[in-house]
Parts: sequence; C-alpha cells; structure tokens
Amino acid sequence: MSSSRPQTILFADVSGSTRLFETKGDVEARRLIAAVLNALTIICQQHGGRVIKTIGDEIMCTLPAALNGVLAACDMQRKMARDIDFVRDNLAVRIGLHHGDALEEKDGDVYGDAVNTAARMASLAKREQIVSTAATVQGIGGKGPETRSLGRARVSGKLLPIEIVDVVWQEDTSGMTMVQSAIKIGDGGQQPAGAKLRLRHRGKVIELDETSEPFMMGREATNDLMVEADWVSRTHAQIEFKRGHFMITDRSTNASYVRIGEDDELRVHRDELHLRKSGTISLGQAVILNVQDVIYFEAD
Repeated sequence: MSSSRPQTILFADVSGSTRLFETKGDVEARRLIAAVLNALTIICQQHGGRVIKTIGDEIMCTLPAALNGVLAACDMQRKMARDIDFVRDNLAVRIGLHHGDALEEKDGDVYGDAVNTAARMASLAKREQIVSTAATVQGIGGKGPETRSLGRARVSGKLLPIEIVDVVWQEDTSGMTMVQSAIKIGDGGQQPAGAKLRLRHRGKVIELDETSEPFMMGREATNDLMVEADWVSRTHAQIEFKRGHFMITDRSTNASYVRIGEDDELRVHRDELHLRKSGTISLGQAVILNVQDVIYFEAD
C-alpha cells in the first residue's frame, strides 16, 4: 500500500556524459560517472536524505524538507567545483528539485506530481546550475541561498506554467555575469508578461505565448509543424517558453540552422538557442539550400 507525504525530490545528472564516453572510452567514463554519483550520494545522506535510484548518469534523491534539498544541491555543486579529480576531467552536474506530495511505495520508490515536477526542473537546468520551483524556495524564507527568477515554464500535468528560479550556490558571485535580474521570492516581483513568438511557414502563421505547449517541428504528421523533406528528422526540433525566453531545442540528425537578425547563420545540433528579435529557422539544411521550407520567426 502506497502512502503520500510531503518531501523534496532532487534529480542530478552528469552534464556532457555522451562526450565523456566519446573522449574517455566506456570503462573510464563509467568509472568517472560512478565517482560523481557516489559523491552526490554521500552529500544527500549528510543532509538527511536517501537515494531512490541511479539511472545511468543520473541520481534521484528524496530529502525531508525544502531546506535540506536546497542545501544538499548547493553542496553537490560546490563539491563538483572544488574536487580536483572532478575539475581535472571537466566534470559537472545539473540539478533540479521540487518540494511537494509524493507517493511512497513499500519498496521505497516514489511517484507522483512532485517527482514529475522535479524531473522537469532538472531538464531545464544547465551545466553547473540548480533549478527549482519558486514554491519550493518560498517555504524556506531567509534561511536559504539567494535565488533569481527564471520566469515561467510548463510542466506536464499542470494547466498553467509555474514560476521557476535559479538557486545561486556560488559563495562569491562578484565575477558572475548576470543575465537575469535578481528578485526575492515573495516580494511581488514579476517577469514581464505577454511574451509572444510568431512563426510563418509557407503562408501559415502560428503564434505562441508563454502558456503554449512545446511546439514540435519535424517530418512526421504528429508534429505541430510538418516539414516534409528527406533531410528533416521525424521529430526534428521544438520551441518552448522556458527560463523567461522562447528557446529552440534541436533533436535531429542533421541540425537546425538559425539566423537572428543580420547575424551569421548558426548551426544548432542537439543543443538549444534563445530566439530573440526576428530571423529564420531552417531544419536540416542551411537556408540557402532550403529556401522553400524556411520558417520565419518574430519575438515580442
């Protein structure tokens, strides 16, 4: 019989593990990843938590309270930044967490909305970053580290986007380049509302806003925008409003080509890019080779 109780769910995974296997080989890469996950496990336990499972290069933990989770996440990032063995091999992690009700099974595994939300936070985090829901850090008050708003992001199963924050784990931030304005959670600060992105393709006009579901593009008819060409992957790329911006994420074999304003065209492959101002998107080939299927965008 499963039971539900409030707890903090934390996901952490090794950033760039695919390249690690390519450069280090399978045996050494597995050893390095195991060393990282072991270090994260120890820190989790030091903060009163337990490891639910490890999946490849990822660890899933549960901690008793939001403060435990946030402090554990900060210590994990500091460990990665200070340990000479990890620094030497350029190893880093990205972390996502959320505090909420989760179903706990007899075998110790946990399920439910809190788990899904925490996993989504981890997917939004970048290398050396901690992303949390604003609701999680609100309950901590002044006991936790500084946070910065990242705007709103969609989470599967939730009708509206939720507020998310970047947890600042660095003890000295004087050398950091800040791209988001700092706000204190609960002070009424809000990100500018009404962000919109217009897309034009073959006479069709699509408008996205910050509440829109992820917009999928690719060769298959199940996509929101189908582009029928041999060089386009079945599910090629998606556009999503997250961290306060519209981002394009490439998932393809042949990359996506994006031009912003009058800048040079950028090749985006298995990576993401902030869509700003106006420009063009070409799936699978440079614009000059793909004139008929160019996607034009304009961001407000």
